[in-house]
Amino acid sequence: MQTAFSKLDAVIAKYHGRKGALIPLMQEVQELEGFLSQATMRYLSEQMQIPAAEIYGVATFYSMFRLKPKGRHTIRMCKGTACHVSGANGISMALREALNLGEGEETTADNNFTLMEVACLGCCSLAPVIMIDERTFGKLTPEKIPAILEKFAFVQEEK
Repeated sequence: MQTAFSKLDAVIAKYHGRKGALIPLMQEVQELEGFLSQATMRYLSEQMQIPAAEIYGVATFYSMFRLKPKGRHTIRMCKGTACHVSGANGISMALREALNLGEGEETTADNNFTLMEVACLGCCSLAPVIMIDERTFGKLTPEKIPAILEKFAFVQEEK
């Protein structure tokens, strides 16, 4: 009988009994499912015989793990020193307004964009800078944000 978690069983089998394998297991599961749901973490806990609190603690400690679905396009907003002094806060506000994201929200209602703040994108000479998927946009002003987002608004992820 196939369960809702059948696709996870092969991943779990690969890591079962391996000490120190929790992070790579969780990374692979997230790659498979796109994020770590509460149900998935409970299933991992049961199958790996690891306390659910430990799995949740790892998932919330490391920024690489997502507890909510991610949008089709990822926007990385640099908050590094060069970007900060060049107006990153204004860019962040313009992004949140254009994407209609409230306080604490990361993903748009249409699931098209996820906004993530990052420490540095390594493009200090382009500050302030954002990266959408793999494209970098620099020397930004708040006024440039709507036109940049429009380029991605209807672009669907390639399968």
